[in-house]
Amino acid sequence: MSRQEPKQERAIRTRRIFLEAAASVFNEQGYDAASIAAIVERANLTRGALYFHFTSKEELARGVLAEAVTADGVLPQTFKLQEWVDLGLVLARRLPREPLLSASVRLSVDPKARGLFGTRWPDWITLGTGILTEARERGELLAHVDPGATARLAVGAWTGVQLLTESMCDEGLDLSVEIANLFQHLLPSIAVPGVLCRLDTSPTRGELLLTQAREAAQTGALEPASQQN
Repeated sequence: MSRQEPKQERAIRTRRIFLEAAASVFNEQGYDAASIAAIVERANLTRGALYFHFTSKEELARGVLAEAVTADGVLPQTFKLQEWVDLGLVLARRLPREPLLSASVRLSVDPKARGLFGTRWPDWITLGTGILTEARERGELLAHVDPGATARLAVGAWTGVQLLTESMCDEGLDLSVEIANLFQHLLPSIAVPGVLCRLDTSPTRGELLLTQAREAAQTGALEPASQQN
């Protein structure tokens, strides 16, 4: 067993290197133009090592998309609605810095890739719907709010803001700021006043949560990030 663990760890690390290399190439060149040769070169490993883990470019793309839906960095909060907001804020902080996440969006809006692999947007909607349903059960949402419809709207709006921010990079737009602004406009139409006034939508919250999550992983403790009173 002890001999297998380092080998397994190396295999996991190598697979991750290839996924990140593929994600970087997909981001820069698009799915159709990306080549196995470019991915191998970016990974700085051998073609044989790649084919040990992935049989084709298509399988690499599927592997990238499989990493797309993640709640890493989102900690338990007093309000489920805050956790829903945190999901969007943490993703806004992570996506520009993590090729795997940004490539999943690139693949989702690429007509050819989307036709081959679909998207992970339905999974994001399902995740959001679950959180919002819990928020409704706790009395955090206004009576008229439909969790599923709200989750769909939020995923569409979040994606649109991300694409617009990326395309207007010369304007100096920051995704965390833009997504915080999105929630500040959206929340008054879904949250009860007593919860709304206590939600934190600050652009720096995503970075704070990721720092707390790293510290929690080291200590084994999960403490909620501070919320506005």
